[in-house]
This record gives sequence, C-alpha cells and structure tokens, in this order.
Amino acid sequence: VFSCYSLVNAFQWIQYSILSNVFAGFYGVSFTQIDWLSMVYMVAYVPLILPATWLLDARGLRLTALLGAGLNALGAWLKCGSLAPQRYPLTLAAQAVCAVAQVFILGLPSRVASVWFGPTEVSTACAVAVLGNQLGTAIGFLLPPVLVPNTQNDIDLMAHNIGIMFYGTAIVSTLLFFLTGVVFEEKPKYPPSHSQAVLQTKPPEDYSYKQSIINLFKNIPFILLLISYGIMTGAFYSVSTLLNQMIVTHYEGEEVNAGRIGLTLVVAGMVGSIICGLWLDYTKTYKQTTLIVYILSFIGLLVFTFTLDLGHLIVVFVTGGVLGFFMTGYLPLGFEFAVEITYPESEGTSSGLLNASAQIFGIVFTLVQGKLTTDYSPRAGNIFLCAWIFVGIILTALIKSDLRRHNVNSGIMNLDVKAVPVDSPVEPESTTLKIQSAL
Repeated sequence: VFSCYSLVNAFQWIQYSILSNVFAGFYGVSFTQIDWLSMVYMVAYVPLILPATWLLDARGLRLTALLGAGLNALGAWLKCGSLAPQRYPLTLAAQAVCAVAQVFILGLPSRVASVWFGPTEVSTACAVAVLGNQLGTAIGFLLPPVLVPNTQNDIDLMAHNIGIMFYGTAIVSTLLFFLTGVVFEEKPKYPPSHSQAVLQTKPPEDYSYKQSIINLFKNIPFILLLISYGIMTGAFYSVSTLLNQMIVTHYEGEEVNAGRIGLTLVVAGMVGSIICGLWLDYTKTYKQTTLIVYILSFIGLLVFTFTLDLGHLIVVFVTGGVLGFFMTGYLPLGFEFAVEITYPESEGTSSGLLNASAQIFGIVFTLVQGKLTTDYSPRAGNIFLCAWIFVGIILTALIKSDLRRHNVNSGIMNLDVKAVPVDSPVEPESTTLKIQSAL
C-alpha cells in the first residue's frame, strides 16, 4: 500500500517536466516556470522535513502514512480545477500540496522496512519500498506524452487530454487514501529483529528528538554520507527534470521518445535497486557497494553526456538505461547505509535528513544545469553534474563504516570493564561493570 501511494506521488512530480514544452504552451509561461512545478517538491521538503520526522517519531507510521496519502489525493483533485490556460497559479498551488505529501512519504521506506522486516530481509524490503517511488517516476515518464500529445494548435483538445490525466490520477490517489486507512497498521505484534526489540523496550521518555538530531550531526560518517547522498540524488532529480529539454534540443519533436528514455532510465534503476538490496542483505558490504555504485554512476553520466548528440536515439536509450541502473539503484543504498552507521537513532530522522540534502542539491543543480542547458548546451549542464559526482566519490571513500544495527542483530557484545586491583579497599558498588547486549 505504501509503495502504491508513493508511486502516485512520484508520478505527479514528473508529469509536468516530461511535457515541459506542452505545458509551457498551454499555460503561456516560460520553461523555468514549468521547471518550478518539479522544484516545488524540493523546496517544500527542506523546511518541513524536521516537523515531519518529529511527527513520525512521536505519532508513528500510521498517522504519517495517512497524511501522505491524503494530501496526495487533495493535490490531485486541485489540479483538476486548473484545466485552463490562465490557471498556472492554481496548478502550482496543487503541486505544492502534493509536494507537502511527499514530505510524509520519502522518509518512510527505511522505517517501514525496519519495523516490519527481519535482519535478512530489511535491505530488500527498503529497496522494494523505494521501488514504488521509482516506478511512479517511470510511469510519469511514459504515460503523459501518450495521454497528452503536443497539439498546440488546438488548446481545447489539449485541455481535454490533460483533464483525462488529472482526473485519472485523482481517482486512483483517492482510492489509495481509503485503502491506507483500512489496511495500514502501526507495527507487527512481535518485533521482527533484535534491534527492534531493543528499541521497543526503551521507555518513550528516554527518547529525545532534539538529542537525536544533535547525535546525527556529531556523527562524522553520517555527515559525509549526507553530502554525498545529496549530490547523487540531487543530480538524479536534475537529470529527470531536464530530460525533456535535453532530448528535444537534439531530437526535435521526440517528446514521446523522451518519455520512453526516462522510463528506460528509471526501470533500469528499479532493477538496480532490487539487486543492490539483495546484495546488501547477503553481504552487509554497505560502504564497498555504495562506493562502487557511485563510481559507476559517474562513468555512466560521462558516457551519457558525450553520446547524447550523436544523432542516434537508440544510443541514448542504452546509455540512459546504464545511467539509471546505477544512479537510481543508489537511492536505497544510501538509506540503509545511514541506518547502519547511525543506529539506534530513528530511521525516519536519518532518512529525512538525507532527503532534505537531496532536495537542496536538487534545487541548485536543476537551476544551474537548466541555465547551462538553455544558454550553452545539454553537454555543459551534464559536465557540471559530473564534476559534483566526482566530489561525491571522494566523500564516500572517506566514510568509516561502523555497522551498529548489524552488530546488534548479530548479538555482538560490547564489554566495557573498569579493572580494580584485588588488594584495593573498595566497596562492591564502586566497581563498574557494564555489559551491553541485545540478546
């Protein structure tokens, strides 16, 4: 259920960008204003993520899920009122509501996986939860160009086609909201892992959201991951937002194929996500896998950049698929790596901060890459992203891996014994013996 309404939210994020030239003509606005229909997702996330993660920790999964699904449906219905050329402000407001819904969605995969699945399943479960969002992006690349062909000379027909897309999305998102209310539960009857059992035995008064934030920002490996994750995911957001412009620049009139290339990019990434999730559950090699995928994403973007203008769409399909396999496949890796190096801090908090970093980098990258693409060429914008991803490789290599959650689930003890000489005149209570174990 979570994956399904996450899918619809991601679909609503990308449905404008992949038709940027169509919507720019329909609403009579610039490409930059259409880009803001995508960037509003990123802008809304940054100030709202801390309240949203506090709500997740204080009120739990069920309420957070209902808010995400409900706001998603509300935004979809508001879009149905924007089916006229003069109503760009309304469609922007509707997209802003969907953007707020996203705040209650993006941080949930690692929390859902940890709360509901055992230690040999958790990385795969997180990958599947992220998969729903990726599939929504894929459908957002594929369906809109088919449903809304470029009929600039017939605005009424264009409005009719856009209406089919908007009303269909609203009906599906409303059904998912009701389904969420019926079936979405807070947690299973019994903890699925030792690490969850330890967390559930802690009294609620022992948890401090403020202290959790402070602990995360004192964690140097997490800070390095925070920046490197933001760079990679922000680059993916920027490429997704500007893909239509990049393709149409070199292949005029190929809006439908631009959507298909986006679909190829994301579907390949979905396969990458599942493979990476299974690999992590099997090996627990978080840092090594993350670094290798980062390097391969860098190589993939370089190849995509320098083959984009060769004049052969089939080459763009292949290079886009390779790029998507690694770049999109990285997303669940970052979530799970963060949970491992920050345990016992809340998964929702660490995931939320990762996503906030991604949104900030996504806004900056989209604005700069969009400017470079418009003023110079798509190659200039992509080289800009390549330089930043190279920086991300260096930061990832510097992360020291401390798999805390894995150690708890494996039953590894941490003994901290203060030795006292046997001939010392000490009272028994002055001797310190601290044994921490999850078993």
